[in-house]
Amino acid sequence: QVQLVESGGGLVQAGGSLRLSCAASGSIFSINVMGWYRQAPGKQRELVATITSGGGTNYADFVTGRFTISRDNTKNTVYLQMNSLKPQDTAVYYCKADLKRYRFDAVYDYWGQGTQVSVSS
Repeated sequence: QVQLVESGGGLVQAGGSLRLSCAASGSIFSINVMGWYRQAPGKQRELVATITSGGGTNYADFVTGRFTISRDNTKNTVYLQMNSLKPQDTAVYYCKADLKRYRFDAVYDYWGQGTQVSVSS
């Protein structure tokens, strides 16, 4: 059983900051890519940022320079530091982990339950 639990969402004024965390737990052998996605009401889920086990990062154009993704491999945890937040960043933010449960397992995607981020103008 693998679980991803997000925390750190909330309500913030435009220009403010939030830090999201997502901890993976359970039967985990290795985690390849971890990432953050978001879904606003009436819109499709979209990529925000990803990070590999070696620290390589990828960002959506709309967050470059404002958000920073990081991870602690010893804790199976990924973070998203969000600065200079805008009302259009309002969405449910989900973390995802591509992982193996044991050595010869295939790689599977696991998702967290999501955390609400609301930015007021």
